[in-house]
Amino acid sequence: MDTHLHHDHIESHLKSSDALRDIVIGMSDGLTVPFALAAGLSGVVSSSSIIVIAGIAEIAAGSIAMGLGGYLAGKTEQDHYKSEQRREYDEVENLRHREIEETKEFFANIGLSPQLQEQATQEIAQDKDRWVDFMMKYELGLDKPDPKRATKSALNIGLSYIAGGVIPLSPYFFISDSTKALQISVVATLVCLFIFGFFKSKITGINPWWGALKVTLIGAMAAAAAFGVAKLFEH
Repeated sequence: MDTHLHHDHIESHLKSSDALRDIVIGMSDGLTVPFALAAGLSGVVSSSSIIVIAGIAEIAAGSIAMGLGGYLAGKTEQDHYKSEQRREYDEVENLRHREIEETKEFFANIGLSPQLQEQATQEIAQDKDRWVDFMMKYELGLDKPDPKRATKSALNIGLSYIAGGVIPLSPYFFISDSTKALQISVVATLVCLFIFGFFKSKITGINPWWGALKVTLIGAMAAAAAFGVAKLFEH
């Protein structure tokens, strides 16, 4: 009973970690890239409507590109696992003696006596599927990926990118003067970057205040660089 609950807890934790990683990836770029684009355009364009159009186009393109990247990463993980799994099945069938020795070696490394090594190896080798799963996990260090992981990753990253990108762009929807809209966008985005950086750092075990400051500074520098370059080329 306790083992079952512990297993469920681990699985839930791992899935949550994957989703959280996707959200962090999407949100961090979603807050930063559209913010820099809007800031850069604000340096040369006075009409907010043009910035809104450009910003929406960038958010659409960025979310698709980021989501596709997440999807391909998930598919690559699945393909790699399947490839290694096929190789293990081949070795179990055609190089059985070597696989038995490798299995015994694992049990020896965790401190089992020679007698227990033999017993455990013979027991696990009776079921080919279970043996292959064992070798995948403990010889190669590969956990079986979620078959829906690629799709979930694409959606998590893409939607997070959109959610992040709307924040720096939102003032331009309501304020026609791009300079005034930029001022509000800067405040709103930097506050969101600080909050995002704080919680991201707290979850990952980094000093939350330093992490929040670092994320905020990166976003501010990106926007300032884009604004400065736009002004430079305007002249």
